[in-house]
Amino acid sequence: MIGFNGKNRVKNINYLKENYDLYLMLFPALAFYFIFRYVPIYGIVLAFKDYKFNLGIMGSPWIGFEVFKDVFRSRMFWQAFRNTLWLNLLALAVGFPLPIIFALILNEIRITGYKRVVQSISYLPHFISWVILYGIILALTARNTGIFNSMLVNLGKDQVNFLTNHAWWLTIFVGSSIWKETGWQAILYMSALTAIDPGLYEAAAIDGAGRWKSLKHITLPGIKGTIVILLILNIGRIMTIGFEKPFLLNNASVNDIGSVLSVYIFTMGIQRAQYSFTTAVGLFQSVINFALLIAADKIAKTLGEEGLFARKEKKNEK
Repeated sequence: MIGFNGKNRVKNINYLKENYDLYLMLFPALAFYFIFRYVPIYGIVLAFKDYKFNLGIMGSPWIGFEVFKDVFRSRMFWQAFRNTLWLNLLALAVGFPLPIIFALILNEIRITGYKRVVQSISYLPHFISWVILYGIILALTARNTGIFNSMLVNLGKDQVNFLTNHAWWLTIFVGSSIWKETGWQAILYMSALTAIDPGLYEAAAIDGAGRWKSLKHITLPGIKGTIVILLILNIGRIMTIGFEKPFLLNNASVNDIGSVLSVYIFTMGIQRAQYSFTTAVGLFQSVINFALLIAADKIAKTLGEEGLFARKEKKNEK
């Protein structure tokens, strides 16, 4: 990192002058995060105030943790909390291993052209918005006009309410995410696989190791660090769920399992204008995520993995 103290001050200033264009390219990203990620942080104080629109954020009276007490007394909050946790755990258990498996399968394909076509097709769904995807789901699963129900009728079977049946709704909710994101997430593992030294596979082949043993002793250990880091990051988002998908897929019949925190915050904050209440919910959600992130990182380090935050090397003092 560049510093401005000590003997290297002039050298660092000259470095900045010679490479100013690189820092100018970095400026838009820094400006984005500063304006849209750091400046709004001051709004967190709403969670501790009885917000009045005419008084503004700073002029509203301070009430301490009273808003949090109202949040924790809300039955709908705990229902949304439970549903968010359950849906994310289900998605993590089912969806997290699939990109790894898919990347490993792609890595075994030796025909380069075919491999590129499959990979390109697999990550294209990532760019489809949830609004369009909901339209596709509706066209497939609608009660009277859906393709699946039309096929069932032609086969002499009864129609199925896919979007109102709890089991089918969970299947669609998790399955649509897997279809949409598996190929995109596999790119990270494919990148990690390219960093493995090909000489290791050649040496293993000379020693008589087949593909399974090479996978077990070379490939998986080679991407283990990437797997651990992504798992930690996913655990750190366990209480966060996107707004579009649950908002579109939710309905009165499955509200007891489909109501999540993002939709709850939208309902209470935008529709009912309870800004202090929803700020407290969002702050509580962030605290839980941060605590889970730190805990997952500590557990990973306890198990011998590097984790997100590198350990400081202890220097032997003479």
